Order: sequence, then structure tokens, then C-alpha cells
Amino acid sequence: QVTLVESGGGLVQAGGSLRLSCAASGGTLSTRRMGWFRQAPGKEREFVSTISWNGGSTYYADSVKGRFTISRDNTKNTVYLQMNNLKAEDAAVYYCAAAPALVAGRRTNEYGYWGQGTQVTVSS
Repeated sequence: QVTLVESGGGLVQAGGSLRLSCAASGGTLSTRRMGWFRQAPGKEREFVSTISWNGGSTYYADSVKGRFTISRDNTKNTVYLQMNNLKAEDAAVYYCAAAPALVAGRRTNEYGYWGQGTQVTVSS
């Protein structure tokens, strides 16, 4: 049973940066595709980014492309999301999730394990 714990959220001014971390316990992430999703109040959970099991392939939602970077360190069983030039519309609870290696990783139903989320608030 994989447990995921996100950290690094907080309050930041528009244009600022945050780095989210997602640490796993109870199992290895090295054979799994990992993803980040977010959910704002009153909205559905949406895809942000995904990274392949070895870090060789990444994919981003158009809304964050060029501003966010996903990465992973399998030796630390941790996945990261570097968020730069944050905008008010980026404010949400951010979730990391783990999926089997061979899925595309852009849909919530592809992921079997989820963290509890970390809040990102952007002030304008």
C-alpha cells in the first residue's frame, strides 16, 4: 500500500514560485508513472502534469506549460512540481498521484494512489 504525502504549498504573491514535493512510503515509486492534479473550490479535479517512471517523459496541461516543471528522484522516492510565475488561477489544492507505468497519465481514473493534497494560495 503506497502512501503519498505532499508538502510545499502555501501563500505566494502572483509572479512568485513554489516547489511542491510528494514523498512516498510503503512502496516504491520507481516503477510508477506519477502525476500532479489540482482542484479549486467548486471545480473538478484537473490534470496538471505527469512524468514517466524513469523521468524520461513529461507532459503538461496547456495552462501551466512553460511555467511548471515536474521532476522525480527515485532514489528518494519523491516527485516534485516546481511552479514559477504563479497566477491567481493557479490557486487550488494540489494532489500527487501514482499510476501504473504504462498509462498515459492524464486522467484521474488512471491513478490508484492519491495524497491528501497541499493548498496553494496566490495573492494578486
